[in-house]
Amino acid sequence: MHALSQSLQGYLSSGSILAYAAVFAGGILIGFTPCVYPVLPITIGYIGSRSGGRRGMGFLLGIAYAIGMAAVYAVLGCIAALSGTVFGQEASSPLANFLVGNVCILMALSLFDLFHLPVPPFLSRLRPERRGGIAGAFLVGATSGLVVGPCTAPVLGSLLFYVGSRSNLPFGASLLFVFAISALVCLTLN
Repeated sequence: MHALSQSLQGYLSSGSILAYAAVFAGGILIGFTPCVYPVLPITIGYIGSRSGGRRGMGFLLGIAYAIGMAAVYAVLGCIAALSGTVFGQEASSPLANFLVGNVCILMALSLFDLFHLPVPPFLSRLRPERRGGIAGAFLVGATSGLVVGPCTAPVLGSLLFYVGSRSNLPFGASLLFVFAISALVCLTLN
């Protein structure tokens, strides 16, 4: 993975159209990592259950899902471009790693029923049978983008660091959008 990250940095530093091709290829390669596979049943289950067996609706839900996931990465690109190199430095700081690691440990302990996380009242009042559609697929895609983020860390980290050093908002958002679309292409191929 380190060699992939260095190759990606080389293509990005050239600043040419090859940067988009390299980011797309990096997304395809990252999409074949095993930790991305748990998203497949979520995607298939949500789109399959909400489409009602209609292919056209399934296609629209899939597009909304893809745009939701890509939007999360594009927003990350915008934040990195606006913050400059601060984003990459803060995201890789020991304190940030410590905080994220402890949140993951607490969530794991909750899964083992060592303690109970109460469901917020506004979530328990929602009726799942009334939810869904295009907006729901977009939100599930955006959430999946956040869940898959750690799996894409080698390429995503390089991209965010590069985008932060360039401080070019449109270039950063478009690079991360292409990266997310390529990862979704790979999920589709799986």
